[in-house]
Parts: sequence; structure tokens; C-alpha cells
Amino acid sequence: MLEPSHNNELPVIPGKRYFTIGEVSELCAVKPHVLRYWEQEFPQLKPVKRRGNRRYYQRDDVLTIRQIRSLLYDQGYTIGGARLRMVDESDGNGSSDVKAVLRETIEELEDVLKVLKPA
Repeated sequence: MLEPSHNNELPVIPGKRYFTIGEVSELCAVKPHVLRYWEQEFPQLKPVKRRGNRRYYQRDDVLTIRQIRSLLYDQGYTIGGARLRMVDESDGNGSSDVKAVLRETIEELEDVLKVLKPA
């Protein structure tokens, strides 16, 4: 298993749609019981569950797990601190994207109004 400080040496994520917990465990150098624990602690981590409660992770889940792993093992965050950091990052990025889209939409609507107004 890789040392925690070698996050950049993790294997490349294959181009599959779904991964089992064993595959994700190898891809992220984290044991399966840790992944199950992180599911309880991080709301962003929600693998699809099928037959017999088997977990199937998608590529986004694997990237999220790698980010959590980096926060905990490389950057020294606690579980609570990493959870807050993940929430802050998702709020910050999403709100700026939404604001940009809203600004563009408003500008386009104002242009349409100019065209539709009688001269």
C-alpha cells in the first residue's frame, strides 16, 4: 500500500462507468472499511447501491474519495475539518458558476428587450 504522502502515485482511474468497493480501495489506497466510514461522514459520497446493498462507485465518487484522502492524509485535516472544507469548496465553486450564468442570461434578455421594444 502507498504511503499517505504519495497521493500523486495513485493508479490511473480506468475508463469504466462503475467500480466496486474493492476496485476503489485499490485505486485510492484506502481500505474498504474506511470507505464505508467516509460514506457516513461525507454527504458528497453516495455510491449507487444495488443487489444486496452492493456499492458501485462512479468516477466522480473516486475523485471525491481521492480529494478526501488528500485532505486527511496529506494536508492533516480532521474528519470534521475535511467535511467543512469539502462543503466550502462545493459552495464556493457552485455559487460563482451560477452567478456567471445568471449575469449572461440577464445580459441576453436585456438584448432581446432592446430588439423587441418599438422604436
